[in-house]
Amino acid sequence: METNNVQSSASSGNVRSKTDPAWEHFTLSINDKGTKVYHCLYCGKKYQGGGIYRMKEHLAGKSGNILPCGKVPPDVRECIKEYITNSTSSKSRGKELVKEAYEEVEEVEEQEINPTKNFGKRKAKGSLENFITSKPTSLSQPGIKSAMASKQAIHKANMAFARWCFDACIPFNAMRSPYFQPMVDAIGSIGVGYKAPSYNDMRVNLLRDCKKECQLLIDSYRSQWANCGCTIMGDGWTDQRQRTLINFLVYCTTEIYFVKSVDASDILKDATNLCNLFMEIIEWVGPDNVVHLVTDNASNYVEAGRLIHEKYDHIYWSPCAAHCLNLILKDIGKRDHVVELVSRASKVTTFVYNHIYILSWLRKRWKEIVRPGVTRFATTFITLKSIYDHKHDLQALVTDKYYTSHKLSKSPVGKTVTSIILDGKFWEECLFMMKIVAPIIRLLRVVDADEKPSLGYVYEGMIRIRKAIMAIFINKSTMYGPYIKIIDERWDKHLR
Repeated sequence: METNNVQSSASSGNVRSKTDPAWEHFTLSINDKGTKVYHCLYCGKKYQGGGIYRMKEHLAGKSGNILPCGKVPPDVRECIKEYITNSTSSKSRGKELVKEAYEEVEEVEEQEINPTKNFGKRKAKGSLENFITSKPTSLSQPGIKSAMASKQAIHKANMAFARWCFDACIPFNAMRSPYFQPMVDAIGSIGVGYKAPSYNDMRVNLLRDCKKECQLLIDSYRSQWANCGCTIMGDGWTDQRQRTLINFLVYCTTEIYFVKSVDASDILKDATNLCNLFMEIIEWVGPDNVVHLVTDNASNYVEAGRLIHEKYDHIYWSPCAAHCLNLILKDIGKRDHVVELVSRASKVTTFVYNHIYILSWLRKRWKEIVRPGVTRFATTFITLKSIYDHKHDLQALVTDKYYTSHKLSKSPVGKTVTSIILDGKFWEECLFMMKIVAPIIRLLRVVDADEKPSLGYVYEGMIRIRKAIMAIFINKSTMYGPYIKIIDERWDKHLR
């Protein structure tokens, strides 16, 4: 009881010290001899005597008066260093340290048992440098407090942000946006009381301002278009509402710039109308700045490119290499044995996705199957690879008691799917098609990437595709001939 009274008296008598942010990282107690004992919450070490400034040196990693803490988090260490630095710039800090120094001397006198040993330990604590530092002013205190925000306060802010994200269904990838942290910093610089923009502000005023900002950015690059020339690219696609959209982009040596998107659903997409659309973009960019035009390989786009070249003989048209490779995959997918193979694979995936208990069983062992469907691109062959990669999981399913005891396994559809999965020829054909299309898909990923220009890889890539397919059939022309013919027809028509 006596010790507790002493501790309570010491704590209440030192009100100033308890406002120091370092107290969040230490606990203070009084031993039987009446000496203060500081217990570090990170390294667990205990230190007798001394003031809180000495403990801050322990956290900041300053040697001399005390051993540095080896387990303090880096953010806490930096905050304590900043606090000490700001403290030393104040004129009143000297008085504070003199008071702490006297507290240390008094404590030494109270606990001194071995005078020689204790005298050696206390030498460094009474250094002259400690008496010429100063206490932080009231002007600097708010910044220090914000820097020393507790873990609880940070967690509270994170939880408030997380609740908003979850409630508004914000995707986690949004936090990877390059504009995310600048937004957080801008809000923090204003401080408490900032009112976020309203619904109408976002959809009207701020949207208009961002559009102006983008337009000014594009205008600033017009000089580069004049110096280096640029390429206009037209990307036609169909959205989920079956609208035919055409995106127009400008490419130069620095970046790719989106110009606009046109809804061409109600436009007859013949060569003349497509030419008029491209002419509008060319006039906006400047005819003298355009040297190249890239579009899909459809005949109407080819004819539109020819009409543009007739009017501007310095503008040349070329097809999209990625679209050409997709057409090669499309032609391969039209072969009879490939159609049959995809049909059988489609029965497997449809059966799995139509029965939740089978899907849940498989999801414990793998992720998802990409459903094959009517597609122009590589989705069908990627799905075949996904099915083949999990051949053993599917075979384990249809032979497991969990499935064989279920009524679905005895249904006509279940029996058909079981026979497909247990058919060795089906898996051989899947592997065979994977080997054929693998070099094509590999080149498609190269030319469809945005990291670096890929035109220099196209010719060598096409040669490697031919050699890879011939090697699969051990150079038997009767077997690889149909596939090489498909490649040559697209190559000679579009890319050569």
